[in-house]
Amino acid sequence: MSDLFSDAAEQRLPDLAPLALRMRPKTLEEFVGQEHVLGEGSALRTAIAQDRVRSAIFYGPPGSGKTTLARIIAGVTGAAFEELSAVSATVAQVREVLARARERLGANGQRTILFLDEIHRFNKAQQDALLPGVEEGVITLIGATTENPYFEVNSALLSRAEVYELEPLSSEELETIARRGAASLEAEVPDELVQLIAARAGGDARSAHNILELAWQTAQAAGEPLSEAHIEDAARKRPLVYDKAADAHYDFISAFIKSMRGSDPDASVYYLAAMLESGEDARYIARRMIVLASEDIGNADPRALLVAVAAAQAVEHVGLPEARLNLAQAAVYLARAPKSNASYTALKRATADVREKGNIRPPKALRDGSWYGRQLGHGEGYVYPHSDPAGFDVDHLPDELKGTTYYEPSGSGEELGSDPKGSDPSS
Repeated sequence: MSDLFSDAAEQRLPDLAPLALRMRPKTLEEFVGQEHVLGEGSALRTAIAQDRVRSAIFYGPPGSGKTTLARIIAGVTGAAFEELSAVSATVAQVREVLARARERLGANGQRTILFLDEIHRFNKAQQDALLPGVEEGVITLIGATTENPYFEVNSALLSRAEVYELEPLSSEELETIARRGAASLEAEVPDELVQLIAARAGGDARSAHNILELAWQTAQAAGEPLSEAHIEDAARKRPLVYDKAADAHYDFISAFIKSMRGSDPDASVYYLAAMLESGEDARYIARRMIVLASEDIGNADPRALLVAVAAAQAVEHVGLPEARLNLAQAAVYLARAPKSNASYTALKRATADVREKGNIRPPKALRDGSWYGRQLGHGEGYVYPHSDPAGFDVDHLPDELKGTTYYEPSGSGEELGSDPKGSDPSS
């Protein structure tokens, strides 16, 4: 009886399944996007076509085609295809798959491909259970993950698998997907609305299908032609793919810092907004801005450090959401400030000498000149610059390093034309 109901469910599923599932490509020819790894003549495309796929991990954001690729491989391979979800699979289930794979290989030489969805959800023990089978070639592992596998997958598994990074789909690719979906729904979708769907999908093919399907159903229920309002209503949830503990955290803060360093206030504000909207810790952002103020601006604009510190204090005293304004003001200031890494470079050079030669003691004239120091001759010969301007021309470095230049002004902003060795500031 249960088989009868199961068969009936299988027959009805195509009509009830979401559009994204019904439209899932079944061949490489139907697959849209990821030309950088699936272009004609590429290693992965050739391996899939010739049924010689090796262990691989597909890494990319939701809706980029990871599971679809695995399904395509399942459709063309002569190997047995097993599937597990790391969300629910146990070590025992992994071992059962390995046992069946060994039996197939021994009985008739048939290979086994194991597709493991959400592989980053596997803990170390579960990953270790997979390792012998992958290492011996008993199974070919295909993992799918939205998290950087170099964070989440142990190195032994990684060394035995190719990692393919899938990118969010482009607007043009999403438009192709939306048009195919519209044809399946027999929906009339003007070009400008196709473009709007692509824009609202945020690089996610599944999202494009969901927006289209919901908007079309809403329009039909109201007896109206599909409009921009229907699409906006269906796309209320904007796609924010961000994990504060993984690569998005590092990618966005890196882009933010590099945008300010590159004097691009528009990009700086964009990445700031993206991080704040995604729930990034505002204090972390502020700390990175303080570092940038000294590392990339320095004395070309000494006020930059004051602005960055003030923004960090505002975060503590005001808090979100209002402190967003303080962070934005500071980000724009830092982006527009003249740039210099002279202080940073000077410290690196000095640190290299300390590590190579040790902390060489200062000349006796510069050592502690208190009564205790004077008993050892410390402080003798010191030229007090305020009494004798010649003190500004003294090389204060240890004897072994005299003549060394660590700080070289950038010539930008307030470092323009300054003397690296200094001079009498009163002159």
